[in-house]
Amino acid sequence: MTDEVEERGAASAEPRGSSATEQRSPRATRSPLASFLRETVLIVGLSLLIATLVRIFLVQAFLIPSQSMENTLRIEDRVLVSKLTTRFGEIERGDVVVFEDPGGWLAPTAQRQDSGDPLARVREAFEFVGVLPNDAEGHLIKRVVGVGGDEVTCCDNRGRVSVNGVAVDEPYVFDGDVPSTEEFEVTVPPGSLWVMGDHRSNSGDSRVHGFVPESAVTGRAFAVVWPVSRWKQLERPDDFAAVPAP
Repeated sequence: MTDEVEERGAASAEPRGSSATEQRSPRATRSPLASFLRETVLIVGLSLLIATLVRIFLVQAFLIPSQSMENTLRIEDRVLVSKLTTRFGEIERGDVVVFEDPGGWLAPTAQRQDSGDPLARVREAFEFVGVLPNDAEGHLIKRVVGVGGDEVTCCDNRGRVSVNGVAVDEPYVFDGDVPSTEEFEVTVPPGSLWVMGDHRSNSGDSRVHGFVPESAVTGRAFAVVWPVSRWKQLERPDDFAAVPAP
């Protein structure tokens, strides 16, 4: 009798143990698919956050929309723009800079129209976080020729632009163009820039619109990254090295 009771007790204890195990297993076992999705969402979220911070504070990609900087930059080139220049450095003569339209530089038709297209909304979101290059609508890209206090004139007896009395050779000017077909003599106000496109005959720049406030500058373009065949650094030229301070 004792053996029978012990066997029944063991038998009855086994389901209880088995039941407890079954109750714990759903909590202990996780679906591989759920884990994968959770990790993917986390990685994508962190990547977008990092990309957004980089875009806001460090580097932003822009798509070149016009011919005004040929042949240095061509239509559909993708350039990287450093925002550190405007936060921790100085804008210098020779820099290629992206800046917001100070007002009246761009025709109204050049501004983006809100079509309500969901795909356009997605593209705007990707541009904002830096996944896609900004198409540069509302922005312009030119080369800095004069900074605050500079006297910029054109043209000397060889047709060159002069800054603070020193004529500047500009090898980046579009082949076949002259430095300027318009004569001018200006003094750049403090906190402003005199900018010109490298394709001088096809650029509406400071000769037409006047000075650019430094506060409108988004950053300095430092590299062409797409297409691959166009990859290059945009280094600051040394053509302005001999120009004295204003």
